[in-house]
Amino acid sequence: MRLSKLNIVIGFGLLAIIGVIIMQLFLLRQAYQFEKNEIDNKIHFALQDVVEKIYEGNNTSLPISNQIKKITDNYYIVNVDDVFENKILEHYLMVEFNKVKLDQDFEYAIYNCGTDEMVYGNYISSKGEAKDKCEDCFTKNSDLIYYFAVRFPNINKTYFSNLKQYWIYTAVLFLVLIIYVYSVFLLLQQKHYSELQTDFINNMTHEFKTPLSSILIASNYAQNQKEIQQNPKLSKYLQIITKQSNKLNQHIEQILSIARTNSHQIQLQKTQVNFYKTLELIKENIVLKQSKNISLKIASNCNVYINADEFHFYNILYNLIDNAVKYGTKNPVISVSVIEKQASFFLVFTDNGPGIPEKDLPFIFDKFYRVKRKDSEEIEGFGIGLAYVKKICDLHHWKITVKNTATGLQTEIIVPKKDIYYE
Repeated sequence: MRLSKLNIVIGFGLLAIIGVIIMQLFLLRQAYQFEKNEIDNKIHFALQDVVEKIYEGNNTSLPISNQIKKITDNYYIVNVDDVFENKILEHYLMVEFNKVKLDQDFEYAIYNCGTDEMVYGNYISSKGEAKDKCEDCFTKNSDLIYYFAVRFPNINKTYFSNLKQYWIYTAVLFLVLIIYVYSVFLLLQQKHYSELQTDFINNMTHEFKTPLSSILIASNYAQNQKEIQQNPKLSKYLQIITKQSNKLNQHIEQILSIARTNSHQIQLQKTQVNFYKTLELIKENIVLKQSKNISLKIASNCNVYINADEFHFYNILYNLIDNAVKYGTKNPVISVSVIEKQASFFLVFTDNGPGIPEKDLPFIFDKFYRVKRKDSEEIEGFGIGLAYVKKICDLHHWKITVKNTATGLQTEIIVPKKDIYYE
């Protein structure tokens, strides 16, 4: 199955976010281990100083051995191998823990070799709050005689609370991943619906064209019959059928064109198109189509050749001029000229119509958007003409702009100089 650009971008985006999350989890693990080692070192140094003070108080020499043993993350046993008092031990523990800035609750117990039991000492809260003691949490060690045990009941919570900012960053990244996946799901769902809509429009319009072609053929044949020509009413009705059938055919062609542009099926066949002759042909067709007194003024500098797809270029110009006529005054005056500016040529179309409300200008190139006006219901259309014009201009790498002037509406198509040349 061929991968589309969208799938590739989605895949790389997903891999990038997952990679960032993996790196964040790795950093979180490192920060956790660093925090844990730092607290372990503080506890070890503080307990070592406590042992040294006990020996100094007893005027005995400190043996060279590892007297501090870590049983679990929150439980330590200290082999003193000398006698010491309960209150003195508590004082030493508080002083040394404060010295290393170990802001932890702790409780301790001392082994009594006479009773062969762990005698609970006290629970020391860093905030001076009363806490539940855990006298059963201290276990005996059969290998030692003079020793005490220290327990830190909240040390595991400290690890996590000190890494609060890392947890926030990780949670934000996971939230970004969830939003990204959900957005991709909505995008793919919307893309699927868009493809279904395009397929439906294509199938519907193609199904319409077959019976419509038959109607037009039958209407043209009937118009040439003597019975129809001799009967004014039948001739008028037949003209209405033919006229409305042609309008419907034009609408179907517009819908097919915009559907093809959306599905990227348009392949431009660029040739050298005579701008002036194209305008003259459009003028003839619109004058025949419209009942208004139309004045299409074509400047003499329009006799240039444009590198464009002839079929779609004709449709662009036809849509712009036809809109100026349909939405203009009873006597529309449309001027077309070519203006050279720096690296581009401007194809300028101006009319004497009422223009477009400023609030609607940003949306006139949107599909199915129609400007609300008094005569909009009387004028037939689906609001796809300008969307088609914009799409074709984009495919040619041209820019189109529309603005109101003091006399009407002005539309400019900006074409690079490399796409235009004079005879």
